[in-house]
Order: sequence, then C-alpha cells, then structure tokens
Amino acid sequence: MLGILTLDTAFPRVPGDVGCARTFDFPVRYATPKGADPSRVVHRRDDSLLPAFVAAAHELIDAGAIAIATTCGFLVRWQREFVAALPVPVLTSALLQVPLLRSTLAPSRTVGIVTYSAADLGPDLLACARIDASTPVEGVDPAGVFARTIREGAPALDERAMAADVTRAASRLVSTHPEVGAIVLECANMPPYRDAVVRATERPVFDAAQLVTWFHAGVARSAWRRAA
Repeated sequence: MLGILTLDTAFPRVPGDVGCARTFDFPVRYATPKGADPSRVVHRRDDSLLPAFVAAAHELIDAGAIAIATTCGFLVRWQREFVAALPVPVLTSALLQVPLLRSTLAPSRTVGIVTYSAADLGPDLLACARIDASTPVEGVDPAGVFARTIREGAPALDERAMAADVTRAASRLVSTHPEVGAIVLECANMPPYRDAVVRATERPVFDAAQLVTWFHAGVARSAWRRAA
C-alpha cells in the first residue's frame, strides 16, 4: 500500500488526480493534516505544518504504507526533511522529475513547468528539486476556475473549465518559450487534463500521477526500510 499525504481541500477528486484512489491500480491510503490548506502550504509557506505532515506520514507507515507520496508539488520544499524523518522512500512532487527529463533533451531544448501558482514557484523552491532557476514556468490564471477551485473549494468540479485553464497556461508557456521540448505539470490535480495539454502543445507531458505510478512500481516488491 502506498501512503499519500493530501492538502486540506474541499473539491471533488476525479480519476487522474493523485488524490483519487481510482487513479491507481494498486492500493493507496490517504492522510490529511488538519488545516493544511493551499493558502497555508503554498501561499504562506507555513513551516509550522511540517510536524503535522510528518506525523500523518508515520500514521500511514504504521498502517502498512511502503512509501509516501503527496498531492501538492509545493511540498518539495520539505523533501529533505521528509526523507530525514521517515523510514520509507518519499516522493513529494512532480517537480522532482524535471532534472531527469532535462537530461533526455537536446541542448537546444528545455523542460517547461505548468503550475498552480507561478507567483509562489520561485528560484528557492525550484532549487529544492534541483531545478535550474532559468527553467520556464507558467501558472494558471489565479482568478480562473482551476486556481479558485483549488484555493476555495467547490461542490462540483467543472472539468471542462479546469482543463481549459491548464491548457491555456501550457499554450502560453510554449508560445513564450518555443524551446520547451517537454512539459511537467507541477500540480497533482492537473493529470486529468494531461491529454488536453498534449493536444494543445504537441509536446510530451509528464505529471504527478505518472510519477507516483512509476515510484510505486519500484518499491512495491521490496520489504526495504531505511534506518531512521
């Protein structure tokens, strides 16, 4: 079983979203630290939440989780803290695949990032994922349906409008930076719209759900535990 830490949000999770168990063909269990909403985690960078996330991860491990993932790419800022505190492998963010993807591209090409909040994805946070500060980043419209749904919650998900916001951001990215040869979707709520981004940009697109599936495949048959 894979343990997944989620933010404290109030919108439906649909297949493809890392926060939806139906996304995966293997068992997952979720834990949500109380009060860990997008405002505190992403916009305010409230480091006082770290102990609550670590405690929630330990609960998942005690319940049988063989590894830990998360549903927020911005938690990459605690990647080192998580691996130091937990006895199992930890994958915090889709951003961790950017350096690998960059190594697969020609020198004239680069990886671009589409994010929930470009204003909050600065060089210091990119550095936590070992991403060069010059990497092109484009965010969804902060006033759009996608951002407001994540930030404020919604009783129902307008998937068409969510997809449109993500694809518009990706289209802006490749229009401004035609050298982008691959796209990473930072937000773990974006994978349901990956195919729409591929159609709009004609680039390879990589997301958190794909990465979590790859991660699980590597740890699933192992009884390994790293000494704390």
